Amino acid sequence: MATVTYKEATRVYPGADHAAVDKLNLEIGDGEFMVLVGPSGCGKSTSLRMLAGLEEINSGSVWIGDRDVTDLPPKDRDIAMVFQNYALYPHMTVADNMGFALKMKGVNKDEREKRVLEAAKLLGLEDLLARKPKNLSGGQRQRVAMGRAIVRDPQVFLMDEPLSNLDAKLRVQTRTQIAALQTRLGVTTVYVTHDQVEAMTMGDRVAVMKDGVLQQVDRPLALYDTPKNIFVAGFIGSPAMNLMPGTIVDGGVRVTDHVVPVAREVLDRAQSADLVVGIRPESFEVSPTGEGIAMKISAVEETGADSYLYGTLGNQDPATLGDEVQQVVARVTTRTPPQRGDTIRLHVDPANLHVFDKISSLRIS
Repeated sequence: MATVTYKEATRVYPGADHAAVDKLNLEIGDGEFMVLVGPSGCGKSTSLRMLAGLEEINSGSVWIGDRDVTDLPPKDRDIAMVFQNYALYPHMTVADNMGFALKMKGVNKDEREKRVLEAAKLLGLEDLLARKPKNLSGGQRQRVAMGRAIVRDPQVFLMDEPLSNLDAKLRVQTRTQIAALQTRLGVTTVYVTHDQVEAMTMGDRVAVMKDGVLQQVDRPLALYDTPKNIFVAGFIGSPAMNLMPGTIVDGGVRVTDHVVPVAREVLDRAQSADLVVGIRPESFEVSPTGEGIAMKISAVEETGADSYLYGTLGNQDPATLGDEVQQVVARVTTRTPPQRGDTIRLHVDPANLHVFDKISSLRIS
């Protein structure tokens, strides 16, 4: 087991005008499950490959435990990687695939078979050891790739979007298995995904990246409850947080024609009168008094316990604003939700507001 530390780690691809990963500082604890998440091109996979030794580090360093591995070849880093496409050898059986790395290291046959069988039992693969990859489902291939990593008994597991080729139901099932397995093995794990639901449900901590820069790293619920900036607020959560333009006025912040109470000490931190107000869909409730933020409903999704209301801010005309119209999502817990075409008022408890400075994009509440 080992810690992982990125110290000002930077990767600039030849011919690029900016860094793919820019001065990444990140400490991952011994036995921790760390998830790197962000949109395509944010630098998360490059960060993982820098740790694996598959990408050159132009400046800074990467450490595994107390060893600087920046210039070590991948085979000397004591890591095991699970790839997006599983990378199994098609001509080998499951058992041979899982034990191949041990064979290359000169581990004797009896020890190889023992470790392969132990990993197969962990993953429910005992009955599949004689099969070839072509005779396995996507979920089974993914487990074989996991088994190949486990038998090596590495200091660090690296996983690069290992669930992206699975169907939706299998993804949910497999991510719980991976999280439970990691807890059981206690191996430091760095996991890359673009799926923020995956990140929230699997990681001990989650690191959110954008344009090669680490935006925030924290426990999943802390990211959800106290996002550091507008990007994290909009990226973490499904459906996404509503981010609405607001203007400082007497008594708080005006959103459309409604003033939301916000404490003066919060507003004093703003660089201008223009703010961005964030409200989670579940923080809304249909106003019983006729006061609140106006919303014109364009679609209603009834999912059973909850209903999702989709629409636009009530004073906006989608026909004239086009792409600039402000979309709003509200989750309400009523069996008789408003209907498409209705204009309603939404109330929100001021304690559930997230207020961001428009100029810096940083949280001020």
